Amino acid sequence: MASLSSRLVKRVLLALYRWKGWTIVSAAPVPSRCVILGAPHTSNWDFVFFLGAVTQLGIRPNFMGKHSLFKWPMTRFMFDMGGIAVDRSAKDRNYVDQVVSEYGRRDELALVIAPEGTRGAISGWRSGFYHIALGAGVPIVPAWVNNKTMKGGIGAAIMPSGNYAADLAKLLEFYRSVVPDHPRWAALEASLIRAREKSDD
Repeated sequence: MASLSSRLVKRVLLALYRWKGWTIVSAAPVPSRCVILGAPHTSNWDFVFFLGAVTQLGIRPNFMGKHSLFKWPMTRFMFDMGGIAVDRSAKDRNYVDQVVSEYGRRDELALVIAPEGTRGAISGWRSGFYHIALGAGVPIVPAWVNNKTMKGGIGAAIMPSGNYAADLAKLLEFYRSVVPDHPRWAALEASLIRAREKSDD
């Protein structure tokens, strides 16, 4: 059972979600083991939306965090909130391998990742989400939020094929269909171009 502080924090965040008035306009089924993408990531409110949305849909989300954040007195709180400790200083295993191993130990793991990595200016998407999904053999679920319209949703799961460029193109097509003309998709397109160039080498 989650600690009192964890339950209180979650209640506050869910109250903020309801107060803001976001609406889930579409929600495809979410597998029990998957990587959920949160995009575009342009506001601190995105975390509140995704927490509220997955809770409303009955999904227990997980996230990656630096292992140093899981030390006392934050240990219980971080795990209660769905945190997975990742040691980025480990020389024997990179963070992708660590998270893939975590999938091997769990029957349920819905890992939420913001592929842009930051709310600030970006030049492309980070590919870690893809390598995690491919290594763990789990689908990628594209989730989105539009802070202008206060709407969001979850798209159909995409099973990684091993062809990063082809799968990235599917994700770009989906995101452009739900949030047309968003400026952040230019960075996703840049990632796609680089992926295609690399596959042609």
